[in-house]
Amino acid sequence: MLIIFKMIVLFYVIGSRAVVAFWPQSVVQIQAHGKKHLGEIVQSEEALEGGKRIQLKVGNRGLYGIDFRWVNEIDIQEIHSPQDAVTVERQEFGNFYGFFTGLVHNGTEVQNSKDIETLTSILSSEKEKKETEVVAVFVTAEGTFKNIPIHEIVRFYQPNKMHILEKLSYYFVRVKELFFENPRESNTEGGLFPSIFGTVLMVFLMSISAFPFGVIAGIYLREYAKDGMIISTIRVAINNLAGIPSIVYGIFGLGFFIYGLGSSIDEIFFSQRLPEPTFGTGGILWASLTLGIMTLPVVIVATEEALSSIPKGVRDASLALGATRFQTLTKVLLPMSTPGIMTGFVLAISRATGEVAPLMITGAVKLAPDLPIDGQWPFFHFDRKFMHLGFHVYDISSQSPNIEAAMPMLYVTATLLLFIVLSLSGSAILLRNRMRKKYKVGAI
Repeated sequence: MLIIFKMIVLFYVIGSRAVVAFWPQSVVQIQAHGKKHLGEIVQSEEALEGGKRIQLKVGNRGLYGIDFRWVNEIDIQEIHSPQDAVTVERQEFGNFYGFFTGLVHNGTEVQNSKDIETLTSILSSEKEKKETEVVAVFVTAEGTFKNIPIHEIVRFYQPNKMHILEKLSYYFVRVKELFFENPRESNTEGGLFPSIFGTVLMVFLMSISAFPFGVIAGIYLREYAKDGMIISTIRVAINNLAGIPSIVYGIFGLGFFIYGLGSSIDEIFFSQRLPEPTFGTGGILWASLTLGIMTLPVVIVATEEALSSIPKGVRDASLALGATRFQTLTKVLLPMSTPGIMTGFVLAISRATGEVAPLMITGAVKLAPDLPIDGQWPFFHFDRKFMHLGFHVYDISSQSPNIEAAMPMLYVTATLLLFIVLSLSGSAILLRNRMRKKYKVGAI
């Protein structure tokens, strides 16, 4: 019960902030000390001078240099929500908050350009044209004009005019972008598709590289190997390997797979490309194999424990009925031990999915829009670097130049990573329970 409670609290703390990250917030205009501030209210807290202060996301980074301002409530002279306030999402420099004034093309004002619907129409038809000279003109609350080329605008909206259905429509557009688009603005905006794809593919490659070998090793140690000093030493080594820090495995993967195996492959098969490395550098294959070696002890120990939990009488009865040792293993022991083996598999997946340290050394990068699997021959590009949700969390939480602006995407990414871990683990658990139920029914 304590574990379940901790999981609920964890999901609430992270997920509650992730769920509202894409909701279109109202824009307010605040006048304090004779200055006007336009933006979204982020939070409020106690001020050092007494009373409360409000944190306002003012955006307009190209003009102000910062995205957020603090305003003491005691200094506020006027606050209201202008209906014509516009939030503009841009390819770079974050959101722009202001008022739309018109459109200009080659220095000439576009006909009916002051109508916001004209901006919507032109944006949908010309924003993909990188060379378009149509410019949208906005003005800030302080009266500063700002020209934004159409191709730099991702989308815009007037949040104070939107009704609930329009807000829901915008929300689902942002969620769709999250799952199917590439990131932008130093990974703090846009989508997470390359990271999601890289995470799932890495776990899949790790599973097929670690699980079969781990099960085979566990079977050999428990059913075929004779007890002695060598086998005891191997078991001690396996148990110790399970406790080694993950960064050590990353160093091993760098030395053995990348500098050793990868460089040898380049010299034999890709000598014409040298000194530019192909497999002699980080990639999703080497990262997956590194994590496979890291999780291998977990699978081996789980397999051994599952087989050792089966009573010796079951083995003796099978052999007494004329079954061979191999038939006893495949027809009796493995079906009975499968739930325990799957438990080890679940633990391996859970650990590998959230690991970041080994990936930083063996192939994960900040931005890799080219996927390891695509429609170009040879279709599988396992030498390519990849993006990972865990590395994405690390990047935007510690390497982002504007951490406050990155916080919404940080919570969204962390929630998505937790969801993927639980989905993969849950699928393995369901498979384990199904096989356990099937064995029990067969026994009856």
